[in-house]
Amino acid sequence: MSPLHGHEAAVAAFRASLDAGRLHHAWLVSGPRGIGKALFAAKAALRVLAGGQGPIDAPGLDVAPDHPAAKLFAAGSHPDVMRLERAARDGGAGELARSISVDQVRGLSRLFATTASMSPWRVVIVDSIDDLERSAANALLKNLEEPPPHSLFLLVSHAPERLLPTIRSRCRPLRLSPLDDDAMTAALRTALPEAEAREIAELAAAGRGSPGRALAFQGLDIAALDRAMDELAREGDPTNARRSALAQSLAAKSAQPRYEAFLARAPSLIAAEARRRQGAALAQALAAWERAQGLASSAAHFSLEPESTVFELAGLLASLAPPVKA
Repeated sequence: MSPLHGHEAAVAAFRASLDAGRLHHAWLVSGPRGIGKALFAAKAALRVLAGGQGPIDAPGLDVAPDHPAAKLFAAGSHPDVMRLERAARDGGAGELARSISVDQVRGLSRLFATTASMSPWRVVIVDSIDDLERSAANALLKNLEEPPPHSLFLLVSHAPERLLPTIRSRCRPLRLSPLDDDAMTAALRTALPEAEAREIAELAAAGRGSPGRALAFQGLDIAALDRAMDELAREGDPTNARRSALAQSLAAKSAQPRYEAFLARAPSLIAAEARRRQGAALAQALAAWERAQGLASSAAHFSLEPESTVFELAGLLASLAPPVKA
């Protein structure tokens, strides 16, 4: 299993509860996408399962890879673990179902129908609980309300505020934050051991605390994209030449990954600029950010035409530039 970079406070909180023998039966592991929540849940699950077989002489949530529980966990065959996630669609060429179904949640009865096999513990990982259909959420709630003895539920969430209040109230919240610069660099070096230092630095800056986001930008020359956006925000575009060129470069089907990166990064750049402003200039930047957020979201959900979408978003970036002096 990959090492977990950052999240020291969350690791310490989980370990303190585990070591004190007062491990809560359900943990809501939340935070932005791509920062390691699923990895945290997996490592926490393995630490509990392995520790149930005997003392573990390793720091944090680590377990030696040659431990019997670690081998079974890595192979996906540990008998005391069930993972709920979106299933592959039949004949969907790798596509996933839109949600986690109620039948999948009801399948937990197989885990709890018998005693644990290798330790007292049985663990359920839900990645992510945001994907549960309503009936599935209600079915899971019954397990959280009356948890079997020595059961542990690790619920990964990108948007915990959208969950049923009754589910949130039965979980101990554990909020994970974006990684700092050192942790980001370490995480990317682990994932990309052959990458040059410059690429690691550019990806770390682009990821803004999320290794998952940074890795999705690999090979897209995000630095050049950021430079183009910075020029718009700093120098404006009185002739529309810059935004026209950017729109044309991102409109081709082959440019879809860079287009998606632009949709994600343009509102963030405007937000960063807003944080540097005050008064009327701040109000202007916030209005531009709100419009950019709405446009980027609509483009992703409604498949808006890329060239016109980029042109409009680039216009919002250009609106941040100081007025040209006569």
